[in-house]
Amino acid sequence: MFGMLRFKSQSHPDAMAYEYFGTKCTYAQFIKQIEKISSAYFDLGVRKGDIVTVLMPNTPESVSSIYALNRLGAVVNIVHPLSAQGEIKRYLNAVESKFLLTIDLCCRKISEIIDETNLQKVIVASAGESMPVLLKTAYTLTNKNRNSYNKNDKRYISWQKFIKESKSTIKAYKPKGVENDAVSIILHSGGTTGTPKDIMLSNKAFNSLGIQAVMTLRDVGVGDRILGVLPIFHGFGLGVCFHVCFCFGACSIILPSFDSKKFGSLLKKNKPTMLFGVPTLYEAMTKAEGVENLDFSFIKYAISGGDTLPKPLEDKVNAFLSAHNSKVRICEGYGMTEALAALSLSVNDAYKSGTIGKPLVGNEMCVVAPGTTDVLPFGEEGELCVSGPTLMIGYRDNDEETALALRSHEDGKVWLHTGDMAVIDSEGFVHYKLRIKRMIISSGFNVYPTQIEKVIEELPEVDKCAVVSMPHPYKREVPKAFIILAKGVEGNTFTLDNIRQHCKKNLSHHSVPYKYQFVKELPKTPYGKVDIMKLQSEEQEVTKV
Repeated sequence: MFGMLRFKSQSHPDAMAYEYFGTKCTYAQFIKQIEKISSAYFDLGVRKGDIVTVLMPNTPESVSSIYALNRLGAVVNIVHPLSAQGEIKRYLNAVESKFLLTIDLCCRKISEIIDETNLQKVIVASAGESMPVLLKTAYTLTNKNRNSYNKNDKRYISWQKFIKESKSTIKAYKPKGVENDAVSIILHSGGTTGTPKDIMLSNKAFNSLGIQAVMTLRDVGVGDRILGVLPIFHGFGLGVCFHVCFCFGACSIILPSFDSKKFGSLLKKNKPTMLFGVPTLYEAMTKAEGVENLDFSFIKYAISGGDTLPKPLEDKVNAFLSAHNSKVRICEGYGMTEALAALSLSVNDAYKSGTIGKPLVGNEMCVVAPGTTDVLPFGEEGELCVSGPTLMIGYRDNDEETALALRSHEDGKVWLHTGDMAVIDSEGFVHYKLRIKRMIISSGFNVYPTQIEKVIEELPEVDKCAVVSMPHPYKREVPKAFIILAKGVEGNTFTLDNIRQHCKKNLSHHSVPYKYQFVKELPKTPYGKVDIMKLQSEEQEVTKV
């Protein structure tokens, strides 16, 4: 990844690589930053093959660290900073990580679990590190009481001290042959079965995605600006808003968080030529304040992914863009973290409204009869499978799940079975239908009901829990938990707040149920299992009423 970035930057060293709250960095400066930071990690004891966890929002420090660690040949394990402390502990221990870069706002969580992990060093960074002086001062004053950790604990080191104390000058390791297929990044997902998995992605996968993007969006290059609002812990964010951006030679406008209320002023100030976002981002754009008279002719592409783009929203966004002097249409793409987020795109010559387009260059798609490898003809609905250069290496320490997801077909190629249903028409356009796997997509984030159920059922007062989705006006859908209490436990003594607090401690923000409901029984299948489909159907009927 670092090699691709360095190679691409040589032709435009003075172009802007990123901008962060007004702080600008050229490609030449970016490369020097990465080299300095990689030396600091080396001095800390990081070596080729070590797994270093990054628990950060989008900041220059987190993005630079990913490339700096890659430069050393280390593996970067990226975790959502809003993860609950129980989840963070699981992510750290699952990969036996000894080093952690964390946002200061997570220090309290880390302090409560550090003794239950293998962590030897924790680097504490602030979102204000690279902000202009006045803004950084204001940020520090606002958050000064939220970054608590024991300053006498030698396992912790501040970002500034981490950089300042580095004395080494380390050359980048040079990947040879098969090393390009080695693990570079670990991201996290529920896979096709909805249980937590650690997805191993290679240098080759990221660089292949960059090449695919350059070949597909041929009019994008140096001087273009990409809104880097999608998070680095998401394949769509890290792969497209950053690595693809750098492969274009474009400038990533780095944002640690997204505020829909400020979206209008954000667009007006930064004038990004490319928008990558989940459907809720585009919904927010149509409702943003301060864009009434804004000329959107600067936008080259508006690409939606991470969730299904409903036809009414597609029409709404297109009408909005047209009314603001833009000639572009919103383009829908499809991807999975297991294949680095972007697999197909409805754009340019491969555009067709209501579809996820055609596979990117180098990718192939087919549909098979669910549960088999039998390829179905055009026009028939089946499980969507994809083959190409961006497929994951596999799930770490989970050969059984890897074998279910990555399968060899009769053509001898390895295909990723996505767990999604689709139809490929006679023109080669892919029509997404529905998810086979149990998964809720809330504001573009994957939420896994089985994980929520497992956490709630850990409570001795709970006998059984079932989680389904319910509609939400902004997030599209959110989880709702139906709970049967254990025998002898009364709802008036064991409150929903007990469950809610347990969930907040052990689940990420997006996975905490939006609603809870105590029930006496749950619908069952003829085989005695909870009938999730019936429960989901009943919930939809209640919502309609």
